[in-house]
Amino acid sequence: MKHIVIGIEGYVGAGKSAICNELVKKIPNSILLEGGNLYRAIVYGLMHSGVSLETLKQDTTHLDSKEIMEKLKIEIAIENRVTVFYINKKKIEEKDLQSEEASMAVSEIGTNANNEKLYLFGRQLIDEFKKNFNVIVSGRALMEIYPNLDYHFLITASLDERIRRKSIKYNQEIDLEKLKKHIQKRDSLQEKAGYYKLHDKTILIDVTNCKTVEESTNEVLKYLK
Repeated sequence: MKHIVIGIEGYVGAGKSAICNELVKKIPNSILLEGGNLYRAIVYGLMHSGVSLETLKQDTTHLDSKEIMEKLKIEIAIENRVTVFYINKKKIEEKDLQSEEASMAVSEIGTNANNEKLYLFGRQLIDEFKKNFNVIVSGRALMEIYPNLDYHFLITASLDERIRRKSIKYNQEIDLEKLKKHIQKRDSLQEKAGYYKLHDKTILIDVTNCKTVEESTNEVLKYLK
């Protein structure tokens, strides 16, 4: 049986992660490789290694993401069909990876860092997983990392809807104007980095009017053979 690779990218707050987690439940013999969390793990490791975020932001062009990953002893494992990340054998909690500080740092640092070796590593990782599984890959620049994706989806939603969804994620304990500026800044950084590109095989899915994660996921499943 031939396994497939599905790439899922999305605008900040559109619900990409929730869709991916639902897809892995619905697609037989599948695993979820969270590429975005790999980058978050690297940034998280840097931020907790004594290097200040301000120092990192001053010049990131010299940063070799794969080399940093090795130095910080970041490892990847599959648990319950989803990738998790460890630093020095200690698991990084999802709440730490998804924190507001880590999210913004990833957007700022990832814009200029040297990702060439990390992309190669990601390609090799996907090829290895594909031998045994259908692979759902979540992240950014997925067509650059893995040009042979069987499917490439870009999930979008209106700004107002993305603000609403993000506020729910933060248990509505965040100033909405501040959240709006946060999302707009991350959007700007992502676009500057060359993300959100529409390629020939990209399927753009607007989930603004979807009321549930299942509805959004079904919009993706319509295209899968």
